[in-house]
Amino acid sequence: MSGSVVLLNLAGAVALLLYATRMVRTGVERAYGEVLRQKLRSTMKNPLMAVILGTALAVALQSSTAVTLLVSSFAGAGIVSGMAGQLAVRGAEIGSALVVKVLSFDLSLLVPVCIAAGTGIFMTTERREWRQFGRILVGIGLMLLSLELIGQASEPLRDSSLMPVIINYFSGDPVTAYLLAAVVTWLFHSSIAGVLLIVQLAGRGLIPSDLGIVLVLGVNLGSSIIAPLLTRNAPPEVRVVPIGNLLMRGLGSLVMLTAFLTFKPSTALLGSTVPDQIINAHILFNVLVLLAGIPFSKVVYRASQALVALNTPPKPAEPLEMVELSALNEADLGTPSQALANATREVVRVCETVEIMLKTIFELYEHADHAKIKALAALDDRVDHKTAAIKLYLAKATIQQMTEDEALRYQELLGACVKLEQVGDIIVRNMLVHVQKKAQRKLEFTPEGWSELASFHAAVLANARLAFNILISRDPDSARQLVVEKDRLRDFEKATSTSHFERLREGAAKSVETSTIHLDTIRDLKQINSLLTSMVYPVLEGQGLLHKSRLKAS
Repeated sequence: MSGSVVLLNLAGAVALLLYATRMVRTGVERAYGEVLRQKLRSTMKNPLMAVILGTALAVALQSSTAVTLLVSSFAGAGIVSGMAGQLAVRGAEIGSALVVKVLSFDLSLLVPVCIAAGTGIFMTTERREWRQFGRILVGIGLMLLSLELIGQASEPLRDSSLMPVIINYFSGDPVTAYLLAAVVTWLFHSSIAGVLLIVQLAGRGLIPSDLGIVLVLGVNLGSSIIAPLLTRNAPPEVRVVPIGNLLMRGLGSLVMLTAFLTFKPSTALLGSTVPDQIINAHILFNVLVLLAGIPFSKVVYRASQALVALNTPPKPAEPLEMVELSALNEADLGTPSQALANATREVVRVCETVEIMLKTIFELYEHADHAKIKALAALDDRVDHKTAAIKLYLAKATIQQMTEDEALRYQELLGACVKLEQVGDIIVRNMLVHVQKKAQRKLEFTPEGWSELASFHAAVLANARLAFNILISRDPDSARQLVVEKDRLRDFEKATSTSHFERLREGAAKSVETSTIHLDTIRDLKQINSLLTSMVYPVLEGQGLLHKSRLKAS
């Protein structure tokens, strides 16, 4: 087999590994992302729990970089401290190393099982969580399949006359090998993919253990660079955690490389085979970095802050006031198509504001920050002002010149304005009152109750985003899916209420204290979901997919 064909097969197998890893991560984020974020916020105050949760998140998301970015955003918002964030990232690195260990076993039998089961689940249900679970299973199956393909693609390299020359060169120049592994990992944006590639090549006898350990240290350097580069334009508070990870993991890999090349320790203690030695070295390195990071966490945190401050330009003394432009051009009123397009642009902006309000209100349930409460009220005023302007603009449009489709779009936009305004009112006049009552009385939800609220809110937020997309795309399949989700949410609400009343019967003190707030919040979220879902009814009506009444015929 020619060398170009071998490299092409190897490149395809690596590409499948990267795609499958991303597939698993996006599936977890879409199905359980909001619940994971809520869990992260509530447990990050304990250093040990921060490490454990970081490890678990990395296993779930198949990416320590994703955990680093998530923790950085929380640190930037002041939800978690920078030091707790760094400990969580340390745990995430160990989690990603454990994923490599699990995937190194012979799991070939799971390939057809995961792909078949995942495809079956994805194709036979409309429920978002189950579809994403099917997506996760397919992703895991493709990951395992890609590892088999990497092994098969690299098999001809055993007989290559050029391969020993390359290996001997890098064995004699470990610094170049270390830097090359770092660059490749940065290109992959995945330390898991980088280590698995090394392990598969080592399993075919192509990479000796000493060179493999050097390459793994390079993978850790490359992985620690990814998050700082991705957050380079973020606010300073967000960049502290990635920079701290670079100091600990990046410099740690350099120190370990120097020690390894200086003392040349035996690798036999790490395992009986070369792949085991490489994987165990990867795990051991991240454990050592975690153990070293605990006593030096304050020093690293201060150094991170200093580096970020050094690379942050000073803020201008008098920043220019941002002027928000309006798309409601009066000159376009005589052209219905253009006027409707202008109104649509403004409605989309209102949708973005409502989404921010819906996310912020749940953050306030956990921590009633006074500044955020004022900002939320200001956002509601903005929604009222913009929807009033849009309705007035549409009222001036020349209805007589509109086609039938344009007239339907006209009514759809007016209806959306009314419903978005109502959603804003529910958030500020109802849910914000619950937040203030909870804060004033210093009430706390039970872990079960909070988990139910978080799941319910996550579902409503996902449906809101889907409704806003449908408002633009007018896709009937997506609209049908949203109505299905509304029915499922109604069943979820009944189950949640039943669970809540069971806790009340058992006499849980916290459940009694927060009962009214819990039930009212569920009711408000359900009402918001119904309003947003009704925004897409015109799309279904236009396709003849909506009954006029849910009542049975007499």
